[in-house]
Amino acid sequence: MPASQPEKALSLWTDAWLEMRSKPMFWFSVVMIIILVVMAIAPGLFTRTDPYACDLQIAREAPNATHWFGTDLQGCDVYARTVYGARASILVGLLTTLGTTLLGGIVGVIAGYAGGWLDTLLSRLGEIFFAIPLLLGGIVILYSFPSNSETPYLVVVAKVVAALVVLGWPSIARLMRSSVLQVKPNEYVQAARALGASPWRIIRSHILPNAMAAVLVVATINLGSYIAVEATLSFLGIGLRPPVISWGIAISEASGLGYIQSAPWMLAFPSLFLSLTVLAFILLGEVIRDALDPKLR
Repeated sequence: MPASQPEKALSLWTDAWLEMRSKPMFWFSVVMIIILVVMAIAPGLFTRTDPYACDLQIAREAPNATHWFGTDLQGCDVYARTVYGARASILVGLLTTLGTTLLGGIVGVIAGYAGGWLDTLLSRLGEIFFAIPLLLGGIVILYSFPSNSETPYLVVVAKVVAALVVLGWPSIARLMRSSVLQVKPNEYVQAARALGASPWRIIRSHILPNAMAAVLVVATINLGSYIAVEATLSFLGIGLRPPVISWGIAISEASGLGYIQSAPWMLAFPSLFLSLTVLAFILLGEVIRDALDPKLR
């Protein structure tokens, strides 16, 4: 009778995937995120109504068979503007998360691997930006570089993303630095260095795969936070501005004196979609964290 083959050891990411897919919360958050991303990419699949087609004669009309979410102050369809508003809000969140992860990850890897005076310099630089509150700093930056109705769409989005990336990278850098410092003393890293592997090869093949788990978790949770910050900046009239359509702008327009009581649907539906989006990314981040940390299982 042939000897039984030993079970193949699972990698960290394979084990995490097996853990995540068994949790209903994972699939709930993934399905929500997929729907929202498809809504942002192809809003025409969800509505045929032009979000810019407005009729003052039906302003503040309650939800009905024609206008499912009612109409706003200008007589625009709230459902159409809520669907199209996903694009700007999610785009800002995704680009900001990508930017902070890349910039913070690079700085954290360099600081943690190089050490010495370079680590001290990058750490002190990060602490300067880390001390600035994200929302307050975003207000100052965007107020200093204002946009108007003639500013191109992508330029408006890029300004908001740049402001959040400049202020958001230090947290990722500190996390990546601490992860690198934990991985660097391990035997397989020392063995690769003894065999003459270049620093880039050591970082790419040995350090990054074992240091990215914590960064991935925080980046996923931060994505929802950045969407909420964008909505707050737009609500204050500093972030995205008309004619750009976003949930923050819709909430701002619906929060005028008397509108909350006379036309609550203008505020309710954009706020609901914003809350569900932030919740979906936070739940996904929590599931990933539990799967990657055996102590939390």
